[in-house]
Amino acid sequence: MNIVSSPQNRVSPADKASRKPQLKAPQRMADLASLPVFFTLNGKRAIVAGGSNAAAWKAELLAASGAEVHVFAQDLDPAFAALLESAGATRVIIHHTRLWAHEDFKAAAIAVADAADDGEALAFFEAACAAGVPVNVIDRPDFCQFRFGSIVNRSPVVIAISTDGAAPVLGQAIRRRIETLIPPALAEWAGLAKQLRGRVMARLAPGPQRRAFWERLAGRAFAASPDESSAEELIADIDRIATGTRPKEGRVTLVGAGPGDAELLTLQAVRALQAADIILFDDLVSDEVLELARREAKRMLVGKRGGRKSCRQDDINDMMVSLARAGKQVVRLKSGDPMIFGRAGEELARLDAEGIAVSVVPGITAASAMASRLGVSLTHRDCAQSVRFVTGHSRKGALPADINWSAIADPTTTTIFYMGGRTAGQIADTLIGQGLSQDTPVVVCCSVSRPGQRQWRGVLRDLHSGMASIGFDDPVLIGIGPVFSQGRSVNGASIRHQVMSSGGEAIMRVG
Repeated sequence: MNIVSSPQNRVSPADKASRKPQLKAPQRMADLASLPVFFTLNGKRAIVAGGSNAAAWKAELLAASGAEVHVFAQDLDPAFAALLESAGATRVIIHHTRLWAHEDFKAAAIAVADAADDGEALAFFEAACAAGVPVNVIDRPDFCQFRFGSIVNRSPVVIAISTDGAAPVLGQAIRRRIETLIPPALAEWAGLAKQLRGRVMARLAPGPQRRAFWERLAGRAFAASPDESSAEELIADIDRIATGTRPKEGRVTLVGAGPGDAELLTLQAVRALQAADIILFDDLVSDEVLELARREAKRMLVGKRGGRKSCRQDDINDMMVSLARAGKQVVRLKSGDPMIFGRAGEELARLDAEGIAVSVVPGITAASAMASRLGVSLTHRDCAQSVRFVTGHSRKGALPADINWSAIADPTTTTIFYMGGRTAGQIADTLIGQGLSQDTPVVVCCSVSRPGQRQWRGVLRDLHSGMASIGFDDPVLIGIGPVFSQGRSVNGASIRHQVMSSGGEAIMRVG
């Protein structure tokens, strides 16, 4: 906006100097394209004009909301006719075999039409407005006072998504994504919440007490479906909170965070993160994965990395026990899969011995992620009859002494070494000494599925130098076997080679 200076609005230098800075109040709510509201239509009159398939969908939606739907159409689409036949006793849809009239809007709560042209749309719109009835003409934004969004139905929990008419298909895509994250059992938990609301309001004081109860219920709602004892347990929670008694013991969930890319998390893992009070996470868990946890959850780093100062396993075990006994929902978040080189066995044994409830959510292990990125089948039937996952270092950090190296040297086996960066040279020498060809294809992948993922390809005799080019700062996987003679690089380029005489391929990076 331009301001024109005039003698009346000029400000003197003295006035300017005496003025205090004008502080802008913080914006509590960003601008909205439209106001999201939820109509209560139970038992109310709804008008639908038109007998098309689109009108049938709106009639079904209104009837599902409890409205008494009056349909005005001389002819009905077959889908609409089928809807009328299957409506059932709980949903009321009444067909009037005529066109709508002005008096039909009397006492209506909502009106929807599928109009053939703008003239028909305008007439319906003006009639509804004159009667004071909110109106929507399907696919004609100029004649809509409200819009229908894409719906995720976990009633009484209902989620609606709107793009303000800009991109309906995008709204549908968002709905599909939310559908995968919201378990169907949420509807049952919300129903329980509705039943218990009166008891909560009467028994618990406003503020911290009520919030504590609803947070506990919300934490359960993203786990398993409620069973016969769930209502009793929730009532017991109300009594404990009201009397200030010690909460019931919590539980621990060991969750696989996958190799790093948050898109590779399982749905069950996401739900566990959203239900957690405390998250004990490894050093290798990515920030993107942690972002999926609920905001109120406390995050505690308990990582263990080779060659670095780390938490002792006994301390982690003690922490899980004490937190669970304090009534917390604890997630032990491990990179990859908890059951593959994740020391889950020790943690499960301790929790079982202490009588703490514990469950495991598997994750995608790094070897699987590496195979998918490289386009390599680890058990390709032309050259591998089995696959082995082998640790590359012992408790003391050296190459394990109790490995059956002659079995690993089998040329028909694909072997993946975890945590073998610093022992790569010894691995190569030992396998060659056991008779495995020094020209066996090898790949080394670093930071699999993460930004900056990189790889080296070569043959077994050059593994030491290949590992040196990758570096020892980040975790690596070493893949050995004929299956790695083909595939693609981490950036998608196709690679095929038979036997490499020396040196290997240049290191490849993906930013």
